[in-house]
Amino acid sequence: MAEQSFEKSLERLEKIVAELEGGDLPLDEALKRYEEGIKLVQGCSKKIESAQKKVELLTKTSGGKFQLKAFDDGEEK
Repeated sequence: MAEQSFEKSLERLEKIVAELEGGDLPLDEALKRYEEGIKLVQGCSKKIESAQKKVELLTKTSGGKFQLKAFDDGEEK
């Protein structure tokens, strides 16, 4: 199975959340949806992390020159 785009994964996740919030699913189906949702969240998180690693900021030094700087989201790891 081909990997879904971030947008498609997020769209599917939103649908799963709506189904679970509706409360009309039998327990077995609700558990399947929950497991699928967890996998989608993990996949989306990996895609976001990957994108953050690719992002670079162009900053101006005090000397007026531009330099590339790695993206920092402010979180300590």
